[in-house]
Formats: sequence, C-alpha cells, structure tokens
Amino acid sequence: MSLIVMKFGGSSVGSTERMQRVARRIADYKEAGHRVAVVVSAMGDTTDDLIDQSKLLNSNPPAREMDMLLTTGEQISVALLSMAIHQIGHTAMSLTGWQAGIRTEAVHGKARITDIEPSRIFKAFEEGHAVIVAGFQGMSDDGEITTLGRGGSDTTAVALAAAINADVCEIYTDVDGVYSTDPRIVKCARKLDEISYDEMLELANLGAAVLHPRAVEYAKHYNVRLVVRSSFTQNEGTSVKEETVMEQGVAVRGIAYDKNVARISILGVEDIPGVLAKVFGALAASEINVDIIVQSGVQDGKADFSFTVSLSDKEKAISVVESIRGEVPFREVNSEENLVKVSIVGAGMVSNPGVAAKMFDVISGLGISIKLVSTSEIRVSCVIAAEQVQEVVRALHTAYGLDTAEQVFVGGPQDRR
Repeated sequence: MSLIVMKFGGSSVGSTERMQRVARRIADYKEAGHRVAVVVSAMGDTTDDLIDQSKLLNSNPPAREMDMLLTTGEQISVALLSMAIHQIGHTAMSLTGWQAGIRTEAVHGKARITDIEPSRIFKAFEEGHAVIVAGFQGMSDDGEITTLGRGGSDTTAVALAAAINADVCEIYTDVDGVYSTDPRIVKCARKLDEISYDEMLELANLGAAVLHPRAVEYAKHYNVRLVVRSSFTQNEGTSVKEETVMEQGVAVRGIAYDKNVARISILGVEDIPGVLAKVFGALAASEINVDIIVQSGVQDGKADFSFTVSLSDKEKAISVVESIRGEVPFREVNSEENLVKVSIVGAGMVSNPGVAAKMFDVISGLGISIKLVSTSEIRVSCVIAAEQVQEVVRALHTAYGLDTAEQVFVGGPQDRR
C-alpha cells in the first residue's frame, strides 16, 4: 500500500463532469488499497472572478481581505470534490489549509509554508477517508489566513507530500507530462519520461508553466518524487527526481521562453568601487528580482550596464534607479520592452562543448540579433525581440535533435495555481 499525494489544478476541476472524473481517479487509487491525499485549486476562473468582484468595490483592496476572499475558491472545490467521492461509494474528508495543519509566514498574498502538522490527516487516513486539502492557503502563527501566491497549490502538494512522507506526489494538469518545449509552438515536441530536479527548476524559472519553481525547490530539498500527468488521459507522465538516465548524445533536454522581460540600461555611470552594490542593493530592498546583468567596457571613467527584470517591475525599477541618482550619478536610464528570453537547458551541457555556440549560430542564421546573454552550468539564455520567439524556438528544437516524428495533442492553457 502506497501513500500518494495528488494535485489537481483549476482546469482539472473546472466543471461538474471534470470533478466527477477526478473523483473516479481518486476512487481507483483507494480501491487499489492506497492512502490518498488530494490538493485542489479553485474551479476554473473562480479566482479571477473573485478578483474582478473585489475591484468593483475597492480599486486597492487590503491584502488581508483579499486572502480572506480568495481562499474561498479552494474551499468550494474541496467540498464539492468530497461530495463527488461520496456519491460513488467512497468516503472523503475536505480540509481547509489551516485544518490540514499548514502554517505559514505572517505575509498576505505570497506567504511561504513554515511547517505542516499532519496529525488530522493521518487520523482521517485511519478512518478510511481520502483527504481533500485546499491548496494555495494556510494560517500564520497569529491566526491570520494567508495565501501562497502563484503556484501555491503546487507548493502545497509538494510540502504536504514531504510532511506525510508520501511515496509520490502526482501533479495533474492538462498536458500529459513535461515536454522538450511548448507543444503549442512545436507540434513535434518530445514528452520527457524523466527529468532531474535541477533541469526542471531551470525550465520552471525560465517560463515553462507546467510546474512552479517554488514547488520544484521544495521537492529537491525534501527529495519528493514528482510525477506530472494529465487529468484527461491515463498516459504515463514525466517523473521529476534527483538522478535521471542521460540520453546518449543529447546535451539539451528542453527549451523554454519567457515573455515577461524588460531590459533597463543605466548609461554613463562612474566606474568606482561599490556602484553596482548600491544599485542592486536598492533594487533588492524594493523586492525587485534582477535576472541578467551585463556591463560594457569603461571609457573616460564611465561605464554602461544593462539588466533585466520582469515586465511588471519595469516602472518600479526605473523609479528606484532614479531615486539613487544622488548616490550613484549617471547620464541617463532607459528601458526596452517587447523582449523574450529564450533558454536551452540540459545537464549534459557540462560535458558537451559547443552547445552555446550552436545556439548563437542558429539565432544569427535567422538574422536575429541577441541583446543579452546569460549562462550557467546547465543553461544558456538569450534575450531577443519578442516577435521572433516562435521561429527561434522551432529552429533550436530542430538543431538540438529534439523533434519527434509525431505531433502531440495539446489541451487548454496550463493551470498555474
């Protein structure tokens, strides 16, 4: 008998019919003798609808009240799914995040899980129930209801799997695994049988939407075996784990892209020690994540440097840079939008020289300029003009031998809660 955690996103439980299909999957595991804990997101567009309603009443609603509002979406899902399981002859118990023992930081909107006390879950197992837990939520030590931000249900599922020492954590979505790239762009993308935590974390951070980076980090830290599977088929999914079998001659496992990119350039900065520390320290203090950083050569004691931030942080970042002009004199600051970061990822890149050179060659062969470059041991990223992303992704996918002979079926957009 195994202990299994299953996670279903909003698209997987977006209708009565889909809810019944999920209930049947859970019942199948119970009938096979397994203990099952299930983490569920809000149904379909429920969260977006709640946000729209809040904005009609208050254009800038308090974060605490938004958490009170948004957590109701998951509570509806867990109660309805529990009812559906009872209807087909099995017992289930629905629990909110705090009833399931999920403790978080005292932060609204993007709290992190600090602890899970799973005694109530184990008691429900002993009573023969499938346990249905509301994802995306928890409670702080001072009794405040909190939400975990984007990808919160993925993180809930992985953290719960670690807390109850589950044999596997299955993440159900609307595609049947992790693909070598976005199958909506490359119809012959390859479904991966397995992928390492490090490779998956890079792909998730770089724009692959199938798993949230925080969930992958948690899985790696606690060695939780993940399987990404489809809610709509019985196909085998993709296993995410520590060690994977390296394919002969395959250096690149996946290609990701991120359209949420803006470039900011600071020109004519005094080339003196501590300048970069002051600039990026100020950005960090304002909770702005900086990605790629490039400094040009020094001329007449002045230097130019550029960095990328998420598009949503662009105006805030410019404001922060302008605010420290007195401490860090510079000639001007400018920005650029309509960019995309395209990345190749693969643990085999470490032992295969020429992988980056091939990427640059493919992109230049298409007559496309590379604006910024960033590398790690298992990743190379290039920032290019956004309108050319599909052409580049297809060309890279072919160049690295990732195309398959068959075209894949692609469902709707992947759920990110």
